Amino acid sequence: MTITSLPAPAQGPAGAAANVPASDIAELGLRESATFDRATIADIQRAAATGVYDIRGWGAKRKVPHFDDLLFLGASMSRYPLEGYREKCDTDVVLGDRHASRPLHLQTPVTIAGMSFGALSANAKEALGRGASEVGTSTTTGDGGMTPEERGQSKHLVYQYLPSRYGMNPDDLRKADAIEIVLGQGAKPGGGGMLLGQKITERVAGMRTLPVGIDQRSASRHPDWTGPDDLEIKIGELREITDWKTPIYVKIGASRPYYDTALAVKSGADVVVLDGMQGGTAATQQVFIENVGIPTLAAIPQSVQALQELGMHRKVQLIVSGGIRTGADVAKAMALGADAVAIGTAALIALGDNDPRYAAEYARLCSAAGFYDDFQDGRDPAGITTQDPELSSRLDPVAAGKRLANYLRVLTMEAQTIARACGKSHLHNLEPEDLVALTIEASAMARVPLAGTSWIPGVQGNF
Repeated sequence: MTITSLPAPAQGPAGAAANVPASDIAELGLRESATFDRATIADIQRAAATGVYDIRGWGAKRKVPHFDDLLFLGASMSRYPLEGYREKCDTDVVLGDRHASRPLHLQTPVTIAGMSFGALSANAKEALGRGASEVGTSTTTGDGGMTPEERGQSKHLVYQYLPSRYGMNPDDLRKADAIEIVLGQGAKPGGGGMLLGQKITERVAGMRTLPVGIDQRSASRHPDWTGPDDLEIKIGELREITDWKTPIYVKIGASRPYYDTALAVKSGADVVVLDGMQGGTAATQQVFIENVGIPTLAAIPQSVQALQELGMHRKVQLIVSGGIRTGADVAKAMALGADAVAIGTAALIALGDNDPRYAAEYARLCSAAGFYDDFQDGRDPAGITTQDPELSSRLDPVAAGKRLANYLRVLTMEAQTIARACGKSHLHNLEPEDLVALTIEASAMARVPLAGTSWIPGVQGNF
């Protein structure tokens, strides 16, 4: 049975009851429950009416401590800032030089996360390759294999090796500039992906060796290993296939990042990709998106600690993803110890996802620009998360690639601006000492002092 998500309840004024004017709330003495708010009531009613759980795309929408809860300490008297755009601040990064003879040398530390052809249209995949290549960074395939459009327009292409093995092709693997073994995803650590039948066209089905029009559920774990010793053997096999030229990444969903990072390093990974719970997905259970995994902010210090204790920090590179939106987010992730970041949802928005010019069509889908998350349905008016030929033709890959390149440039320049203000001549020189936290929760998670104090909650001897 094809499972589709139903539209979310209409969002009225904050605190207002459904169908009751805000002006009447006080007079009627109405009060919304914090536990059973209107969205929760509507979800219970939907479950009772349909007997199926809700599926959607995007990432977690609940508020959790995030990069907004951190601030930089710009230079003043005790620190010396760099002068505007006249003094150099480098942004390049080398990924995968632990074992590979051909590591990736990128001009910006902002990369494009793995998103599959199937979840996205061929035009969207091509646009991602074009935009990333224009600024000298990498893009990533996804479940379902490599398309000629993507490989042809990507200067640096990372090939994802997933539990499903959908689209797995050794010849394509050898064409890749890096290989990313996916063990988990931030939106659903411990769970597999979904691709509903309406998006499984003949081309998608052919690449994945699946029947046309039938829902596909990806495996939640790899079929040929059960632990780090087996993973080490698999990494060795991939190195042999690529003559030890290609960097091997290991991607983990943020849940137990300290141990998972340590085991990835032990298994021989050149790069660890850490995906926090704010990371997006094409389709999975909403209960998974909102209730499994930990915030990106909480995950980074644990992963960095594991690398430091193994003497591998900066030797095994750390790429952080999950909720990266601005150059400030990029700089904060790097100050906490990341070598690079990856963006997914933000990249789709840059291409044109949730564009207001499709407001009327979003309304017909019971959604609105800025709210549309039913990526699983394949009816995306912007032509990005669809396989419908008419809809996907709306996305011009050249123009969309330019928009993405512009966005990537802005992220990089914003991060540079902050680094210069902190007196740093390279983004990698940012450090936790440059940060303070606005809340006790963020201070404890990020392991930086609460603003205006030297207090880090939970640090031994610091109470």
